[in-house]
Amino acid sequence: MPPRLRCTASARGLTAAVKPSRPSAALLRPSTPAVTSAARQYATVSRGLSLPDDYVPPTKPPTARPGETRKAQLLRTYTSLLRTTPVVLLFQHNNLTAEEWIAVRRELKAALDAVPATGDASADIASKAKIQVVRTSIFDVAMKLVEFFDPSKVEPTSAPTATGKRVKVTYNHDLSKAAWKAVKSVTMGETKIPETSTYAQLSALMVGPVAAFTLPAVSPQHLAAALSILAPSPPQFPAPTRKKNPGYHEPITQSALQKLLLIGARIEDKAFDMEGVKWVGGIENGLDGLRAQLVHMLQSAGMGLTSTLEGAGKALWLTMESRRTVLEEEQNAQVPTPVGLTGCFPCARHPPQLNAAQQRNTSFLWCEGDFP
Repeated sequence: MPPRLRCTASARGLTAAVKPSRPSAALLRPSTPAVTSAARQYATVSRGLSLPDDYVPPTKPPTARPGETRKAQLLRTYTSLLRTTPVVLLFQHNNLTAEEWIAVRRELKAALDAVPATGDASADIASKAKIQVVRTSIFDVAMKLVEFFDPSKVEPTSAPTATGKRVKVTYNHDLSKAAWKAVKSVTMGETKIPETSTYAQLSALMVGPVAAFTLPAVSPQHLAAALSILAPSPPQFPAPTRKKNPGYHEPITQSALQKLLLIGARIEDKAFDMEGVKWVGGIENGLDGLRAQLVHMLQSAGMGLTSTLEGAGKALWLTMESRRTVLEEEQNAQVPTPVGLTGCFPCARHPPQLNAAQQRNTSFLWCEGDFP
């Protein structure tokens, strides 16, 4: 046990000098009425700046479900993806590991970068294309929301501002009560779902683990390159050779690709099966070739319509010409040929040598002066 140190009188005096003394109540009490009036004035200003009880911040509109949760943010992400992405390929995956996903994304990026660039948009397509795992239940709700909810039909409501004045505000975002009611009516069967709608055709695929491959634009060249990696089908979409791309034939990459199965697609708000996806990816020369085919088809249709309209006029003209020829032949057949004509008719000096029957049947008059 260490020895105790004796405190001298000087040390005790220093401690007493340093130790703060308790302030008296007289010092804390306001001594002048000016301080009291300032405090009261401050309290009055704070009461004047209070917000209304039903005030809604414009940056945080009311929602039908908590907007801070992960499910709400995933729903907003999926609705934005469906509205802005024209090409969405749906794959069923079977427990791919992180290393296998890395291998698939690596080979997919290499294939898309190898597509010949036709402009600045082509480079953006390759950089923005991605494949990701989706939550099927939330993705199903997002498809209902995109197809059956019309934000333009939501009625505006009255909401107070910070100053207390009420203004017209429309709450038609994806987490609003109007959107929730639209989805609920479809789920409960109150809204009839057409069999030809995109949701009716793709809702059956929202079962089990699903991954989505997205392209920011409709590019048959990039789609064909992605199909050659994710779902190769020779001879139209052959897989890369070992010499050209040895990483594609690694065991981890092949194991990952065997667990991916193309089950459907959503292209330009239309549902496509595997054959439809192959047709889009097999368009020659991309969209430029498709536009050329459309122009040729329109020109052919115009030429066919012109030929049809001209054919009716030509047929009528031929019919009238043939009828006119027949009438002329019949009219010429009724005129008898004068026999033994030795003079002009009528001519008193050279009477024609015609009998009475020929004179009755003759309806034309001629003279030798009419001939050269």
